[in-house]
Amino acid sequence: MTTPTAAPVPADGAHPTDGAPPADGAHRDPFDAGAGNLLRQPKAVWATAGASVVAFMGIGLVDPILPSIAEGLKATPSQVSLLFTSYFLITAVAMLVTGFVSSRIGGKKTLLAGLALVVVFAGLAGTSGSVGELVGFRAGWGLGNALFVSTALAVIVGAAAGGSAAAILLYESALGLGMACGPLLGAVLGDASWRYPFFGTAVLMAVGFLCVTVFLKEQPRPARKTSLLDPLKALGHGGLASAAASAFFYNYTFFTVLAFTPFVLDMSPYRSGAVFFAWGLLLAVFSVLVAPRLQHRFGSLRVLGGSLVLLAADVLVLGYGGHGAAVVCTVLSGAFIGVNNTVYTELALGVSDAPRPVASAGYNFVRWFAAAAAPYFAPKIEEWTDIHIPFVVAAVTALLGAGVVWARRDALTTKAEDLEPRHATEDGVTVFAN
Repeated sequence: MTTPTAAPVPADGAHPTDGAPPADGAHRDPFDAGAGNLLRQPKAVWATAGASVVAFMGIGLVDPILPSIAEGLKATPSQVSLLFTSYFLITAVAMLVTGFVSSRIGGKKTLLAGLALVVVFAGLAGTSGSVGELVGFRAGWGLGNALFVSTALAVIVGAAAGGSAAAILLYESALGLGMACGPLLGAVLGDASWRYPFFGTAVLMAVGFLCVTVFLKEQPRPARKTSLLDPLKALGHGGLASAAASAFFYNYTFFTVLAFTPFVLDMSPYRSGAVFFAWGLLLAVFSVLVAPRLQHRFGSLRVLGGSLVLLAADVLVLGYGGHGAAVVCTVLSGAFIGVNNTVYTELALGVSDAPRPVASAGYNFVRWFAAAAAPYFAPKIEEWTDIHIPFVVAAVTALLGAGVVWARRDALTTKAEDLEPRHATEDGVTVFAN
């Protein structure tokens, strides 16, 4: 296995996204390399990217129908929020398993296994007769989604034309489009019944399964098989551990907005879906178009720290403002979340010497626990105090994330990994980092 070439990161925290950094040390704008070939991709890339859109749709699919599910199953907000908790708890644990599996059975089979699990458990979720059954089926869905999205980026990078910059741009675009369309699909189908979005997802993922089966060739397996403990060992690196700790706090804020805000807005599925569709569009635009340019100008760590502070201010206004302010701040939070996702992805992939799949698995293992915790604790905190305090806690966790970035800035700017496509293929599977 070829060892990826490590390239130094400039002192200002800039972080290259494709190959070695420019001579002046500025952050390379991914649109300068490979973006011209973005639309000229093999069918295998489009099949994987299309299935990725649907996979990411599953994250926000239930947002606009959470109140409807609570009403239909006679459940409390804290019980319904367990749909997110079970999903992301299984996703976090699965981060230790996906590399182990894919390095043994190959990328295509791992993708298909993940898609098959989503089809089965999304369909079963639509038949649930109690909130307990629905939470359990969402957990199985989370396992399938983890297997799929943990493999999708490596497959896209390995098969894409135009270099890794175009591949990463496609992946980020799929993520943003999925996060935007998930709430919209949930609203349109959920207006008739809260069960229909789950059936709709099962059908779409079945189509994705067929497309991947037909268009994607088997991916080469890595020379070295990944063990279950490799991701945990990678967290011994100070820079990676710091990125994971900061992302843990950030993800608590992120998923407080995603899972708890629908109850605060208290809107119809259509209106709630429209709010989160706008939120997802901002997330996509700022993740793909704005974040790289901000990094190019100001450096990654300055951008990340500033975005986290602004996100903290945004969620405070969301919690204490009126209904109109809550709607505006919910949508606006998508901009800060988009920027943060992009920068955290690059830190996870390049801050340590560990192979990218292993480093990213360890990073995601830590941060997804916060995504599981926030949907559970936010409504509980409201029950113990009032509706404002969950957003105060979310603002504090965003500031803690920024504090880790500031305190550990030296460890987070030590080195950056080259992202040439051949390394992504030889190293194996890159774990979902967004």
